[in-house]
Amino acid sequence: MNRTVEGAGGGPGWCGHTGRRRTGGRRRACDMSRLHRVADKGGALVRRWPRVLRDDLWTWRADPLPPSVWLFWLPHGVVCLAAFGVLLGDAAQLDDHGGLGAGPAFLIALAEAGAVVLALWRPLPAWWLSVAAMLVGAMAVRARMVPGGDEFTWPWTSAGLIAHLFVLLLLALRVRTRVSFEALALTGLLTSAVQGLIGGRNYQPTGQLAVVLFAVVVVLGTALRGRREARAELGRQTTLTAEERARRTLLEERSRIARELHDVVAHHMSVISIQAQVAPHLVKDPPEELKENLAGIRQNAVEALTELRRVLDVLRSEHPAADEREGGSGTAPHAPQPTLDRLGALVENTRAAGLTVTTEVTGERRPLPPGVELSAYRIVQEALSNVLRHAPGATAHVTLTYDPRGLRVEVVNTGPTREAPPSAGAGHGLLGMRERAVMLGGRLTAGPWSGRGYKVDAHLPVFAPHASEPPPQDGIA
Repeated sequence: MNRTVEGAGGGPGWCGHTGRRRTGGRRRACDMSRLHRVADKGGALVRRWPRVLRDDLWTWRADPLPPSVWLFWLPHGVVCLAAFGVLLGDAAQLDDHGGLGAGPAFLIALAEAGAVVLALWRPLPAWWLSVAAMLVGAMAVRARMVPGGDEFTWPWTSAGLIAHLFVLLLLALRVRTRVSFEALALTGLLTSAVQGLIGGRNYQPTGQLAVVLFAVVVVLGTALRGRREARAELGRQTTLTAEERARRTLLEERSRIARELHDVVAHHMSVISIQAQVAPHLVKDPPEELKENLAGIRQNAVEALTELRRVLDVLRSEHPAADEREGGSGTAPHAPQPTLDRLGALVENTRAAGLTVTTEVTGERRPLPPGVELSAYRIVQEALSNVLRHAPGATAHVTLTYDPRGLRVEVVNTGPTREAPPSAGAGHGLLGMRERAVMLGGRLTAGPWSGRGYKVDAHLPVFAPHASEPPPQDGIA
């Protein structure tokens, strides 16, 4: 006997979520379950849409236009279009109402339109050309004013006035404020002289209106130029502040690392000094050469320890309250420093904070110099902290690889599963990690990995060949 089941969703007579035939009360239960699921999905959709609409539509987020050659040349096109309008309008006005004739009217209009275009590159020569063209036009029209021509605007034609407004605006946007107001003052004096001292007949005066409009565009252009310069200066100051903050952070991190390394080195130097002092008493009748060598070892150890403490005193005098200003986030200068033996506790604390972390150790694990273990611990600590801050919901994998030359530390995380909250960090943790690796003669790289993930890869040699300069800030140390 054959029986057909219509998919997991169930056909007639089958319960969709159990795959069993519905009969009686079970059928009603299946129907109610399906209704509940539909209602839950619908309710979640209704609750989610207002938040989605608010995030999408109710925002002041800046969305600048992408850089484009077309957008770059758009202002030039607008100015050239205005110059073409000035050419046609001024030529028609000088010819029809000024009685200059088509040839002279076209030449004067061409000079004024050319001044508008020239102002894009040479604003001061363009201003002189515009003033000269306006004066020539005013003087030429004055001698040819005819009775009944009182509709002619004089001394400046309407199109000539618009052209000079463009020239003054472009001038104010390009030159110093003093130069802009000097040009405005001279233009105003020429306007008053032509209209008030020379004068004319049968015209509509444009001198007073022209002076007011000239002043408005000069003030507007000066204000826009000042705003542009202020924004540029703010950008420069922001860059300088960021560079100074990075430099200060780097110096503070170096100081903190120096304190930590001092604790490690000072302990061993003290042990060497004590052992060298005690060693002659452990040998019966030690030879003088042995005593002298041990005394030299002890003396060198004491001198090295004294020099280290002197350097530490200098560092503390430059930053007397660095740890207090950090709110107690760091360790005390002489507190026992963590090693890789405490890496498990660090991982457990990170897991307790909500981050999924796995660890892997390859190679034969062995004790390393305290400075190497301390730096490795701090690098892992900072890398996991960065994952917590910048990649919520991600998973991290820590790999320690022991090789004959030293230790390789890798911290890899996947991409975040939700949006990271705003962070006040400025990338200074990476500076500290790089500096730790460089001070040991190693290297550190940090950057994107496998899509939206991130990877920190450091190699810390056991024996550093020599100290090196700080690395460039390009993600590689």
